[in-house]
Amino acid sequence: MKSKVRDIELLAPARNADIAIEAIKHGADAVYLGPSSFGARAMAGNSTADIARVADFAHQFGARVYATVNTIVYDHELPQVEALIGDLYRAGVDALIVQDMGILRLDLPPIALHASTQCDLRTPAKARFLESLGFSQLVMARELTLQEISDIHAAVKVPLEAFVHGALCVSYSGRCQASQCLKGRSANRGECAQVCRLAYDLEDAAGHKLVQGKHLLSLRDFNAQPELSQMLASGVSSLKIEGRLKDMSYVKNVVAYYRQELDKIINVHPDQYRRSSAGTSSYTFTPDVSRSFNRSFTSYFLQERRPANGHTMASIDTPKSMGQPLGKIIHAHGKQLRIATQVPLHNGDGISYLDARGEYCGVRVNRVEGHDIYLKDAVAVPRGAMAYRTLDKALDDVLAKPSAERRIAVDARLWWTGGKLCLELSDERGNRVVHSVPLPSLDAANSPQGERQQAVLSKLGNTIYSLNHCTVLPGKFIPSSLLTRLRRETVALLDRAHKATLSRPVRRPEDRDAQCYTTILTYADNVANHLAAQLYRDHGVTQIEPALEVKQPERDVPVMHTRYCLRRELGACRRDPKAARQLPDPLYLHSGTTRLRVECDCQHCEMRLFLG
Repeated sequence: MKSKVRDIELLAPARNADIAIEAIKHGADAVYLGPSSFGARAMAGNSTADIARVADFAHQFGARVYATVNTIVYDHELPQVEALIGDLYRAGVDALIVQDMGILRLDLPPIALHASTQCDLRTPAKARFLESLGFSQLVMARELTLQEISDIHAAVKVPLEAFVHGALCVSYSGRCQASQCLKGRSANRGECAQVCRLAYDLEDAAGHKLVQGKHLLSLRDFNAQPELSQMLASGVSSLKIEGRLKDMSYVKNVVAYYRQELDKIINVHPDQYRRSSAGTSSYTFTPDVSRSFNRSFTSYFLQERRPANGHTMASIDTPKSMGQPLGKIIHAHGKQLRIATQVPLHNGDGISYLDARGEYCGVRVNRVEGHDIYLKDAVAVPRGAMAYRTLDKALDDVLAKPSAERRIAVDARLWWTGGKLCLELSDERGNRVVHSVPLPSLDAANSPQGERQQAVLSKLGNTIYSLNHCTVLPGKFIPSSLLTRLRRETVALLDRAHKATLSRPVRRPEDRDAQCYTTILTYADNVANHLAAQLYRDHGVTQIEPALEVKQPERDVPVMHTRYCLRRELGACRRDPKAARQLPDPLYLHSGTTRLRVECDCQHCEMRLFLG
């Protein structure tokens, strides 16, 4: 039976150790980052020593560190992966995020395993199977509705993880072979070439251009903030921010924003939710996700499995950041602009807009004088065009400096007994220590001492603690030097007590009798080594086709499988009798030498792309 009060985790991305530590400072309950290899982001690897540094910092707050070992693994690489996981365990990693089922058959330390989003979890049956394999957290597909999340939650006992913010892959994760087939770079190996962000012409069978030069597969960024309460109610326990390639400013701002939004919900419903780590963050800025990189926002499929025409999900004009909406351009002449906006602009800001041809343009602000904006370069800006701020100089300047502190609340109690001055410290993590120093006698004070004693005990600036409640001896004189010594030694004991009581989650046992949700696996199930194949056979699978990276199928197979649909995006859904336009069948996407055939599965409201 599920616990009535659920631990809620804000999970943040980190390209490197420094960003991971800042994510924790800004309010993350957990961070995920890639090791030196096999981390599904070839450009975001970290040494074991750096990951250990992150773990040491995070564990002070009861926050967790997850390592992404979530590529598919070839047979000759299995010993290397096994050794890497041992190193990560010794470094203090709390769990591994994995895709390749062969990892479950390695000789592993007792480390917890999370099923990666590349596992393409969309159904209760698959969730039950992954739970039976011993996964202790399941990352669900980004495309799920709130109802689908709720159905999966009802089917399993382990926590569910879902994305709440950041870039969206147009394809179901783990089911995109376009980069491998077109560029020889496997997305399942951390080398995605992002062919979905290219500009395409949409053509009919005769080559007639129906849409020209648009980024038809480039989705907007995900923003689930309006649905956070509903996501929690549907059963999500871990809320994940995408962005292991993002810079530090982005991570600081987005993490702080979602920390504040989640805390509002948790504080209103303490009988249902509690935060999974300790400490309170304070900021030198006001978090606002619209001021960081974004392609404009979508809530994707959270509310509807089959959104109606007009529910725009793509950023077809540009794959670049649109940034913060400012307002319409009401005057443009040479290097001078006026924008109908209440947003204060600053020297050095970046502004973007679409020109008369609908092409994305960007320009730097040289100076701002009242309502007049003077640009670095003269540009031809169409009057009435919407302006966006893509570079926020003021915010970037703040975020380039230390911008958050995270503190553990501590209660202190001071007393004197038997020739000893005693101090008890208890913290919000549940730790309690008592320490004493010799003080043979305690003299009465000539003046009240309470404020001075409390001031000495509150000097915790070089620690992670902040004084919450304090009981002192206001009528007694205690030398400040002695009180300082007692405070320092007791704080050191509190640190040691927390380390002594730290525990990490362990791997759940595998149910060897559990049957897989299917008996037939195709290339899209990404079985790339003999151990993965053996695991599936152990659980009732009888037919296994190797991963496309291992062996190219001899038949025509889709290189992308999506819930996103071009017809619906362009107002031409076949299921909508009031569709604004009609498009022929078949359709093709053409970019340079790349040609993709579009097939819409209207029964299931999905789309598949094939080569040629």
